[in-house]
Amino acid sequence: MKKSSLTQHRVRIIAGFWRSRQVDIAEVSGLRPSTDRVRETVFNWLNPYLNQSKVVDLFAGTGILGMESCSRGAKEILLIEKNPVVLRALQNNLEKLKPNPPYSAITVIAMDALLWLKNQDSIDANLIFIDPPFEQTNLLEEALILINDKTKLDTPPIIYVESSSKLDIDSILQKLACWKVEKQLVAGAVRASILMHRKDV
Repeated sequence: MKKSSLTQHRVRIIAGFWRSRQVDIAEVSGLRPSTDRVRETVFNWLNPYLNQSKVVDLFAGTGILGMESCSRGAKEILLIEKNPVVLRALQNNLEKLKPNPPYSAITVIAMDALLWLKNQDSIDANLIFIDPPFEQTNLLEEALILINDKTKLDTPPIIYVESSSKLDIDSILQKLACWKVEKQLVAGAVRASILMHRKDV
């Protein structure tokens, strides 16, 4: 990945405590924050589940998904990012956003997302975001398999997957019979999917 610096490009937090605040985007190849259109629809779907929730943002990138969750009432937000340039921009953005929403805690972990998943005995989260680089579909599949293996059946998380619109998410879920696509949006090159644990399995 090429050496990069911050550009003037920004993305905004749509709603909640940090409504309309701007987040800088690091100029890094493959870094692709979720668009306003996609996030507005997705968070309309997720709003009923956000209050006091525990959120994990794998492959956090700009961290905009975790930040939007925090802004809208999530209690604990874990942002996982391994790229040092992206990580530094993420931490700078969080500093600029302070103060945080009341009673919220944001933790940033500098680690490979798959390694973090492998190190967990079980997944303690209400909502998990998975938005890896589109061209690395193996990361998405491996993350889903690890989450499936480490999910507590009595309290399964909701999973949000952002992928290329060309990717057939159903083909991946054939290997994960316990999960189903609850809602889905295709917007240009992006496919946004909400996955929920099947109660009939």
